[in-house]
Amino acid sequence: MRRLSASRLNGRGRGKRQLEDGPTAKSKKKKADREHDNERMIANNRKARHEYDVLETLECGLVLRGSEVKSLRVGHCSLEESYGRVRNDEVWLVGCDIPEYKEASYLNHDPQRSRKILMHKREIIKFASKAYQKGLTLVPLKMYFKEGKVKVLLGICRGRQLHDKRNVMKKKTAEREMQRALRRR
Repeated sequence: MRRLSASRLNGRGRGKRQLEDGPTAKSKKKKADREHDNERMIANNRKARHEYDVLETLECGLVLRGSEVKSLRVGHCSLEESYGRVRNDEVWLVGCDIPEYKEASYLNHDPQRSRKILMHKREIIKFASKAYQKGLTLVPLKMYFKEGKVKVLLGICRGRQLHDKRNVMKKKTAEREMQRALRRR
């Protein structure tokens, strides 16, 4: 059986009652909520995984206006035709569609505007300069909230040709059939 003790006895002097065995149930609940809110998906670019071979990924921040963040919290975003572009030693997200937030009235944003991607200088040199190589592109793979901030998972990708896509689909179906056969045993 657990014994309750006044926190004054523990030297804290706050007067709250606490279980001697560990943290209170209230603090456990808050901890679980934080873990749940730590990363929340906004948009996923599933088409990019089909169209491109992802060679390397990097998590980056975005410079956004208030109405854009509110629109993202509602879950409105499209990454389908967006890509990363290096201009003047800065990386920009081009073609990402974040629709207007209706309640923002005259303070709204342009849905198709270019948004600056936050990267360190060494990351731009190392990561984004690889995009200049033959056939490589910066593609946003997913957008999500992490600890209240909007993050984008950027990937350096090589475009697949039609026969490559077919081969990948054949491999996936073969693996699926093998898994089904193993489960039947």
